Amino acid sequence: MKRRTVAFSPEARADLIALYDWIALAAGPETAIAYINRLETYCRGFSTASERGHRRDDIRRGLRIVGFERRVTIAFSVDAYRVTILRLFYAGRNWEGSMSG
Repeated sequence: MKRRTVAFSPEARADLIALYDWIALAAGPETAIAYINRLETYCRGFSTASERGHRRDDIRRGLRIVGFERRVTIAFSVDAYRVTILRLFYAGRNWEGSMSG
């Protein structure tokens, strides 16, 4: 099975920070860090079986979408050597409008 490097775009990193802040405010920092750790671990798992999720070339060429724990939509792309986590959308945010173009 082919292994790829997993990288988070600057926008995805900002999404993680914003998500942490939101959860920490609502449920406490321990809950927030546990959730972010699970989410990052899940994303890093794309190093194998990288081509999972649904292709959404109708929105952006090479875009793939997958859900995480029924609350986060992960937008990513895959090339020969790398998986790039493009954005992380929490709780029904309009990911389609953000990813078009």
